[in-house]
Amino acid sequence: MAWWREARFGLFLHWGLYAIPAGEWKNSKGHGEWIRESAQIPLEDYLPLQQQFNPVNFNAREWARMARAAGMRYVVITSKHHDGFGLWDSKVSEWDVGGTPFGRDILGELKRACEAEGLRFCTYHSIMDWHHPDYLPRRAWESRSAEGADFERFEDYLHAQVRELVENYRPAVMWFDGEWERTWNHERGVELFRLCRQAAPEMIVNNRVDVHRGGMGGFNLSSEAVGDFATPEQEIPATGVPGLDWETCMTMNDHWGYNALDADWKSSTDLIRKLCDIASKGGNFLLNVGPRADGTFPPESVERLAEIGEWMKIRGEAIHGTQASPFENLAHGRATVRGSTLYLIGLDVPWGGEWRIPGLANEIRSCRVLGLEVAGTQASVPFRREGADVLLNLCMVPTNPHADVFRLELDGPPRVYRSPRIVTPAPIFTGEQRVELLAPAPELEVRWSIDGGAPLRRGPLLLRESATVQAQCFLGDQPVSGIRTLSLERVEPQPALPAAGSSPGLWCRIFQGQYERVPDFTTLAAAREHAVQGFGLPQGHSAEHEVRQFVGFLDVPEEGIWEFALASDDGSKLRIDGELIVDHDGLHSPSEKRGFAALARGPHRIELGWFNAAGGAELSLKWRKAGGEAFAPLPAARLSH
Repeated sequence: MAWWREARFGLFLHWGLYAIPAGEWKNSKGHGEWIRESAQIPLEDYLPLQQQFNPVNFNAREWARMARAAGMRYVVITSKHHDGFGLWDSKVSEWDVGGTPFGRDILGELKRACEAEGLRFCTYHSIMDWHHPDYLPRRAWESRSAEGADFERFEDYLHAQVRELVENYRPAVMWFDGEWERTWNHERGVELFRLCRQAAPEMIVNNRVDVHRGGMGGFNLSSEAVGDFATPEQEIPATGVPGLDWETCMTMNDHWGYNALDADWKSSTDLIRKLCDIASKGGNFLLNVGPRADGTFPPESVERLAEIGEWMKIRGEAIHGTQASPFENLAHGRATVRGSTLYLIGLDVPWGGEWRIPGLANEIRSCRVLGLEVAGTQASVPFRREGADVLLNLCMVPTNPHADVFRLELDGPPRVYRSPRIVTPAPIFTGEQRVELLAPAPELEVRWSIDGGAPLRRGPLLLRESATVQAQCFLGDQPVSGIRTLSLERVEPQPALPAAGSSPGLWCRIFQGQYERVPDFTTLAAAREHAVQGFGLPQGHSAEHEVRQFVGFLDVPEEGIWEFALASDDGSKLRIDGELIVDHDGLHSPSEKRGFAALARGPHRIELGWFNAAGGAELSLKWRKAGGEAFAPLPAARLSH
């Protein structure tokens, strides 16, 4: 992983037959690499695109040069996307570039070009395959029969193609995708991961080889998951995760594959700042280009790569080979670290004033601005200390419209005093609540106040009313950290109902229809309804375009704050006594959200709405007393209707 962690920045390439229609099919124009699915194109209508694929302007060396000039260190290209079409001449398939008028080995040419430019060559490979006759499940709209299809046979085909890729092209990363459908499982993922490890022990494999990725957030939900790094998609985590490798993949506009009408381009400034944000959290940035059918990059992509490259040429040292920011929160910018060098990346710094850097304990040997020279020497930035903070004097002219980088040479690795942690079981409480105040280092003392009151106090904190707690770390009598703030609300438990239901379990109503949100059930007529034992789906259930509503009563064993964990694919909502407790609505892959409820002992009305648009279907609900050790399914004996 050493080269990958040093790289920090890579190019994603989504290219295939879907570039030919360029996002348009018949009267619809909003498509990309998913066009066969989103436009519901029958296989016989999609197959002719193979004979139209002839990218005569494809120049692998030019692609690699643009990536290198942009400051990228690796390239990931779609060897095969969900439509099953391969960009190399596979020995086990005719559905690839070998059967096109073009006929050239795209992967081979790009690998050689990457090596010539000092880039690592990597491949994206989809587990899902809408073309192969043995892949299951079939699309819900497809008329092609699944009779005789054998997924085990497809898995053999998948393994054969992966072996070809590894043996022929030795990719530095195998970037899997399409793992979320019900036919793929953890055991199959482990077997494919093991194949990769045995074929190329040095090759990196992402976590999408397995099934435990938590939706678009991309981080594993299970400790048994395999894969070398997590894969957030189109989003940047709120914070980094110490000791965990991850990579955000993102489009420049709204599509991965080329769409000629997609003009919603992110600005170069936005992309550069996203790169800085990701690096400051210890992650990698995989930025996508969808090449056109003729083999060229869209001009908008070329322009942005060039502008990013101009910024990286001078300031790339703040990205490559750096570690995550030592600051918990840095106003006006981001930070990265290399050894005893601290890079401060200014995004909206107060030019003409002072930039406060909180809790930096080191001696600063020098502070300079990258790209700003006076008489051939990088310009120094004046600074002063104020308590535990360092203030940079910014009475100068910005050097770059995207982001300026300040390089601070310290007397050793950065030592930053972080704010204390304020720990409670939940943001709400009944009766009284003990609050834990935890210092980030043993030599520090935490002092606190309530609702902005003074003075700062020592010792334990016990709340009996709603309050806003403020806490700060002290070294002796000197404040050395920022102030942490947390608001806690005292609530009354929701009273129990006079009686529960007369029958065990819940009542489940099932509806049909295409939805992107949990619907208003009062406007719908159920296709069927029946009693069920608890929240969840039948084993192996995968019905698409389905909605379920579970209603009944939950008998709470004791008064207090209860925490609920709702996991689903797609959206779901949990209400107790009519109050929304967990909102996990919308289209998404398997993931979990949590919420709290103050409940009196006894029965409470409970309602859960869920829908599945397409693909995998999952639903589970667990609970625990707030602050308890482990979540558990709601006991069937406590459910009635």
